[in-house]
Amino acid sequence: MSNFVQGQLEEFREKNQDRGRLIIKCPDQPGIVSTVTAFLKQYDANIVELSQYSMNPEGGTFFTRIEFDCPGLKERAAEMESAFEEVSAAFSMEWTLTHVSDLKRTAIFVSKEPHCLLELLWEWQSGDLLADIALVISNHEDTRQIVESMGIPFYYIPANKDIRKEVETKQLGLLEEFNIDLIVLARYMQILTPDFVAAHPNKIINIHHSFLPAFIGARPYERAYDRGVKLIGATSHYVTNDLDEGPIIEQDIERVDHRDSAGDMKKI
Repeated sequence: MSNFVQGQLEEFREKNQDRGRLIIKCPDQPGIVSTVTAFLKQYDANIVELSQYSMNPEGGTFFTRIEFDCPGLKERAAEMESAFEEVSAAFSMEWTLTHVSDLKRTAIFVSKEPHCLLELLWEWQSGDLLADIALVISNHEDTRQIVESMGIPFYYIPANKDIRKEVETKQLGLLEEFNIDLIVLARYMQILTPDFVAAHPNKIINIHHSFLPAFIGARPYERAYDRGVKLIGATSHYVTNDLDEGPIIEQDIERVDHRDSAGDMKKI
């Protein structure tokens, strides 16, 4: 890790040491927001961002994400969490309280094609991707030099369907050793087993090179070209046991036409 990246991460942690993030899911009903905000006020917390959404005001599910500044949050978090249990019980809440300064310990999985990995590393190196990239795991050696030149540990673990259990045992061991919070599949061209997904539920993000739900699985560019599409895209989504069908996080598209080959689409 370069001194610049290290400095950026340390500056972010220092700036956000008193900032918390409260995420809530519960049945929609009157008084949720007022009760939660009143609770935070008891701890002199200042709300800096609040997003909320109801699937249906009459019997639907309510979601909210609140970011707040609270003096001495690290020292007071356990007390706040204990006291919030009473609030959560009254509204049947599922909730988590996290510290913004606790950056995600991230592992990146990649195969041969490096463009997704390179984009992530560039954003990280420039200070725009605030994450603690702990290691890169690959079933090919191609990206070792790039990764290690940035001071990130690189682990080569050959993979195919015949040795998948053995491979995932090694991978899971590394993830535990490095205390990983988040796994990013940056064009990792292997299908994860249900056991692997279950070991890290809602903590695996895939970057799929198509505008899902179109062209699930392998060779999406070639299939898009054969179909004659006029829009191509990319999708980031959480990984589930159903291939490329997990909850979508973000998508983007680009326009193409008959002059663009499958190779051109890959470059786009």
